[in-house]
Amino acid sequence: MPTNAATADQLRWKKIPVLDDGFVCLVDVMGDDQAVVQAARVSYGEGTRKVSDDRGLIRYLMRHRHTTPFEMAEIKFLVRVPMDCWRQWIRHRTANVNEYSTRYSLAIDATQTTPALQWRSQATGNRQGSGEMFGEDVGAKLTAAETEFQTQARRLYEDRIAAGVAREQARKDLPLSTYTEAYWKIDLHNLLHFLALRMDAHAQEEIRDYATAIGHEILQPLFPLVWEAFVDYRLEATYLTRLDRELISRLIDRLASAGRCRGSIEDFLAVQDATWAGLNRCRERDECQEKLVALGLLEKNA
Repeated sequence: MPTNAATADQLRWKKIPVLDDGFVCLVDVMGDDQAVVQAARVSYGEGTRKVSDDRGLIRYLMRHRHTTPFEMAEIKFLVRVPMDCWRQWIRHRTANVNEYSTRYSLAIDATQTTPALQWRSQATGNRQGSGEMFGEDVGAKLTAAETEFQTQARRLYEDRIAAGVAREQARKDLPLSTYTEAYWKIDLHNLLHFLALRMDAHAQEEIRDYATAIGHEILQPLFPLVWEAFVDYRLEATYLTRLDRELISRLIDRLASAGRCRGSIEDFLAVQDATWAGLNRCRERDECQEKLVALGLLEKNA
């Protein structure tokens, strides 16, 4: 039995837990690393190429953003996810979806809960991100209020159902923390795009947990060569813009003339792009600074 087929059999219908009551699991997969290679070579059969040749080709395709061969493989998942997280997920319109219907069936009797130590404050520098964690005392009060609200909302829903209210109407006051389930089928190219966005450190923690589970627990064992290239060239890569490259060149010249190999925030600001100068807040400048710290060209405390 081919390795990919054996791996798929081991993974199929295995529920990988995410959050407190969610999961992702593989339903089916069409294709493997070899399917990507075959599509790129427009050939049939395994041929006589070595694995090293396949690896090199996949890495070339990923590096140069030749996406069509990755569309030749497809993966179908079953996911159980809170509705507020699902709203972010479903924005990726490149998949085929069939979601659990609360018009036809009773709503799933499970909600995402938040432990006292997991409440996050609003970030001050990012309107859509999280900041520091709340202390346990504050978190305990928030969790207690959450539990009370979720219990009352479920009781209200069940009372309406018992009174004969239509399911499609009885559901309207269920909280977004209620879990839903869906089949989600997507080709490999679009799945990698989903993972690149949702495994990123700036993504919301909850959907990042789902993306990480899909990537590490399912995609990596099914497509090891594709995954390796994806990590190297997208997930853990650093993208440099034209402004970034020009700034780096100016910074290197400045450091070389001073006999130094690493700069400070003052050095960075001295060679920043002219369009950034004078701005109190500039996200592009901040992102460039983060890249240079990661590359070792600026001090970490810059």
